Amino acid sequence: MNKGQRAGDSALAIEVEQGKSYYWCSCGKSSKQPFCDGSHKGTEFKPLAYKAELTKRVFFCVCKQTNDQPFCDGSHNKK
Repeated sequence: MNKGQRAGDSALAIEVEQGKSYYWCSCGKSSKQPFCDGSHKGTEFKPLAYKAELTKRVFFCVCKQTNDQPFCDGSHNKK
């Protein structure tokens, strides 16, 4: 799968709740980063579902270049 367009140059720290599902934007076009708003329609991209196993802070990728979707792996530092 191709990587989406850059939506930012850093990770976003989000407090997730145990048992709740989150839908990460993989295309980079969403206005609600890092989450999907449906902007991928008509493209090859689809949101990636993530279900939180614990309530905790996680770092979601915004640059869309990560190899650890939906999480940041530092790829935003490799412009």
